[in-house]
Amino acid sequence: MSARGVVLSAVRSSSGKTVVATGILAALARRGMRVRGAKSGPDYIDPAFHAAASGAPSFNLDSWAMAPPLLDGLLQLSSQDADLLLIEGALGLFDGVSGPPGRRGSTADLAARFRLPVILVHDVSGQSQTVAAILRGMMLHDPDVRVAGVILNRVGSERHRRLVEEAVGAIGLPVLGALPRQADLQLPERHLGLVQAGEDAAIGATIARIADSIERHCDLDAIAALALPPALADASPAAPALPPPGQRIALASDAAFSFLYPHVIAGWRAAGARLVPFSPLADEAPPSNCDACWLPGGYPELHAARIASAETFLGGLRRFAEARPVHGECGGHMVLGRALVDADGVRHTMAGLLDHVTSFAERRLHLGYRVATLSGDGILGQAGTILRGHEFHYSVLVERGGDAPFAFLQDARGEALGPEGGRRGLVSGSYFHAIANA
Repeated sequence: MSARGVVLSAVRSSSGKTVVATGILAALARRGMRVRGAKSGPDYIDPAFHAAASGAPSFNLDSWAMAPPLLDGLLQLSSQDADLLLIEGALGLFDGVSGPPGRRGSTADLAARFRLPVILVHDVSGQSQTVAAILRGMMLHDPDVRVAGVILNRVGSERHRRLVEEAVGAIGLPVLGALPRQADLQLPERHLGLVQAGEDAAIGATIARIADSIERHCDLDAIAALALPPALADASPAAPALPPPGQRIALASDAAFSFLYPHVIAGWRAAGARLVPFSPLADEAPPSNCDACWLPGGYPELHAARIASAETFLGGLRRFAEARPVHGECGGHMVLGRALVDADGVRHTMAGLLDHVTSFAERRLHLGYRVATLSGDGILGQAGTILRGHEFHYSVLVERGGDAPFAFLQDARGEALGPEGGRRGLVSGSYFHAIANA
């Protein structure tokens, strides 16, 4: 392992972590450093911005969903051929779920496990000297987590900056940057978070603009100097987080189907599987020389009419499912059903390989960690196999249909949530996103 590491976190969500992380990665890459990003928790979108800024894949590191040996192996893999690894946190630094120490899904878990320093991005809007009190609490809250610096974000004026910096200097916390409030230092958003990096034609220019601001207003040398070699309890290579569903996997891949964790892909490839992408939006069928088909999550609700008219895709998917396994996660699950109702209430016919109907017209947020116990043998393991993952969707199931369930779910507290998804023949699907075997 060559990379030194640092964690970028905050007091709460929407503090500007992803913008700052992306800008730091891009600015350091400009200097010739080999940089890589990683993301705490279950997030598909932020790692794509890390990859666009650094030129290298960004893995998820999830202390709740991943067993410690998998965490260590993925950190080691993330650090290969790099000078600096920046782990972007989720939510606030200490936010997670109930559970044993080190397995709560918090960014603090990662900082403590790997003994990495934390840089906080703090939104100072509407605050001045009070910032110091908040940061003092963050510094003292957990002796195993070292808060080593802060980047002030959304500073209103030069006077505002001086007031905050003087107060923070008095508690002995280095101020590593002060970013002014700028409307153009934002990344586009929609209902599941940021718009994906691959969908934004101007992403290169946006990242360059953010990197310019980071270079002007942050001390990049001081940020890089804080990084330390991660502490690893287990330096052996990580086993695949999930077993590959086949040796040649037909993978739906376009703007409607894009939510597949990089660590899952890396694990499948390390196990010898080959991924063969195809585009349902381009009306392509799953390649017939594959032995399994995977429809990941994404935004099929935004492309429902186009998917419904993709006769080659739907017909080819139905033929594929006659002899080979097909699995759909979240958005993929929606497309496997009989119909999808879009935001305008228009019902679109889908593949009909499962019996359910979903609707984006009737929206309700479903969000949280999940433990799934498979109800039958299938593409992700035998009946009784336990997986850890999460749900994150706004669409709802309006007709469950008569299929057998894919799995039985519990939340992070162990409370039963009942049956989820469906299975019929060689086809299975669920709103559940699998992260790793339990």
